[in-house]
Amino acid sequence: MRRFALLAACLACFGCAQFPELDAAVSASANDAGFPTLVPLDSLLTRADAPMADPVAVAGSLAARTAALRARAARLKRPVVDPPTRARMAAAVRRHAS
Repeated sequence: MRRFALLAACLACFGCAQFPELDAAVSASANDAGFPTLVPLDSLLTRADAPMADPVAVAGSLAARTAALRARAARLKRPVVDPPTRARMAAAVRRHAS
């Protein structure tokens, strides 16, 4: 019950906060700008149905990107520390652990 009273008091204080002046945030040029012109829906739908790019070019681009990502994944799977350095580090740890 005590937590509820504390929460209610905090929410009541937040409700008393000053509301920001949103009208002042809009510039005069934006305030004086006219409404956008309306465009018939048919012309928008026609443009949306038209192909944007050549499918063969997109497939080639995706194949190249796939190959590059697979090569990068293969590089990331390799060990970060090469075996000779790892052996030298392990020997140093054994030497200092005793």
